[in-house]
Amino acid sequence: MSGTQNIIYGLIILLLAFSIRRFLLFRSVRQYSPAEAAARMSNGKGVILPDVRTAAERSDRLIQGSVHIPLHELPRRIGELEKYRDSEIICYCRSGNRSLSAVATLRKHGFKSGNLQGGIVEWNFSGHK
Repeated sequence: MSGTQNIIYGLIILLLAFSIRRFLLFRSVRQYSPAEAAARMSNGKGVILPDVRTAAERSDRLIQGSVHIPLHELPRRIGELEKYRDSEIICYCRSGNRSLSAVATLRKHGFKSGNLQGGIVEWNFSGHK
């Protein structure tokens, strides 16, 4: 095998490992539909929605009452969520992928959290404001 083939095979293996890890994480995380999240927010049961998108994305549209902590800032700002440790934490982003990474980070720090299925795209599509 040539060096180029080894690099290609290595990249394929890395991509496959990343995909399997992502799939297993997705399967182990509670996925909240927009309707479930909206219902939990409206019944006043201590739900917090961290928005892990960038500031530019958030300026376009957001879920009222959400807390903005971009994904790349989450590890160093995790302390801001400490007061919500006993609350239901439902992370969201544009489509649900970055928020899945946020859920993994929160779980690593002992928080119980879930993911807004489909992110704000699905939230808006389902008619929630």
